[in-house]
Amino acid sequence: MALNKPKYTLLKNARYALEGLIEITRNENSFRLQIVLFLCGMITAWLLPIAFHYQAILAVSLFIPLMAEITNSAIERTVDLVTFDHHELAKRAKDAGASLVFISLAMLAFIWIVTLAAAYGCVTLS
Repeated sequence: MALNKPKYTLLKNARYALEGLIEITRNENSFRLQIVLFLCGMITAWLLPIAFHYQAILAVSLFIPLMAEITNSAIERTVDLVTFDHHELAKRAKDAGASLVFISLAMLAFIWIVTLAAAYGCVTLS
C-alpha cells in the first residue's frame, strides 16, 4: 500500500520550513514577542564585555524559547484542527504546550544567571 506522501528534497524541505516560520510570525503574537526577546538578547549577549565563549552560551540559549514557542504553536494548531469546542483533553494539550514555553523561559533565565555569574567571577564552573 503506497502512502500519500510527497517526495521531499532539501530545497522543498527548506521552503516548507520557511513558509512555517513566516506563517507563525504573521499569526502568533507570542512568537513575535519571542523574536523581540531574541533580538534584544542577541544584541546584549554580543555587547557584554565578557569572553567569547560566554557570549556564545548566552546567544545559543536564546534559541530555546523560540523552539518551545514553535512547538507550542504546532500543538495549538493541531488541537484546533480537531476541535474548536471546549474539551478537557484539548485544554490539557494546550496547557502542556504553554508549560513548555514557561519552562524554556525559566531555563533561559537560569542559563543567563549562571553564565553571567561565571563570566564575572562570582562562581567557578569546573
